[in-house]
Amino acid sequence: MNGATPLYSIGELSARTGVPVRTIRFYSDTGLLPPTDRTPAGYRRYDDAALGRLHLVGVLRELDVDLGTVRRVLDGDLSVADVAAAHADATALQIRALRLRHSMLRLVARRGAGPEETVLMHRIARLTSDERRRAVADFVTGLGTDTPYARDAAAALRTALPELPDEPSEAQLAAWVELAELIADDGFRGRMAQAALPPADEAVLPDVAPEAVAELIPFVRQAVAAAREAGIDPEAADAVPVVDAVAERFAAVLGRPDGPELREWMARRFEAGHDPLVERYWRLVWAVNDWQVVPGHLPFQPWMVRALR
Repeated sequence: MNGATPLYSIGELSARTGVPVRTIRFYSDTGLLPPTDRTPAGYRRYDDAALGRLHLVGVLRELDVDLGTVRRVLDGDLSVADVAAAHADATALQIRALRLRHSMLRLVARRGAGPEETVLMHRIARLTSDERRRAVADFVTGLGTDTPYARDAAAALRTALPELPDEPSEAQLAAWVELAELIADDGFRGRMAQAALPPADEAVLPDVAPEAVAELIPFVRQAVAAAREAGIDPEAADAVPVVDAVAERFAAVLGRPDGPELREWMARRFEAGHDPLVERYWRLVWAVNDWQVVPGHLPFQPWMVRALR
């Protein structure tokens, strides 16, 4: 009433801030909140500056700042901005880890993974970016250079390496886990080294003259890409004109009549020239990198075989 600075008891501080009396007493005992004054009976009293100090301590503790760092802020050794920046970075790492854990748990649940598979998936998902790059590099190197297919495959793989982002989506994580399982399989490495990749898929017609192949394969590849882009299912009625056009071009170039015999011959050739597991690898790379699937870059053989049959 006479203009003197108001002083608060521990109970009054607790009522104003919501901080428990026991916690305020602890802060006072450890020197984080020294009392402004004491009553003749020895009871601690605090002024408005102490009230503001307690508010700051409460905010920092709520943000999970440890007591040692809180003391350095109160003593002026650290600014609140510096502490906020450091804790924002740490929180971002925690959020990233939680998102990865969340995606991992959903993936395990969706796949119905058993104990051994869960452990393996967890190890794969936890690989660092350097470890992931090393695994892919080892896979590419392991293809060798013994055959033209192996050299072509290695060159193609190096142009489109899978890069899992720091905060992958569930779909990207699932694709990476499956991709890592593939490249760890020696049998798959052998299949990749022998696979025909564009433009090497012209080799699916080994008994046809090279000039004829050079005309036919680009034609069928373009026809299938256009059909895919138009959303045409290979087993739907809309696919019939596409198949007819391709078969007619083959018949004209090869000098053979268009009919069931030619179409079955085409289906067998296309089927032999395509490895679905190799196609799966490329689809997984696109998924990990979150690339848009371009119809013209997909293998044409699976669509054409289903349409022909």
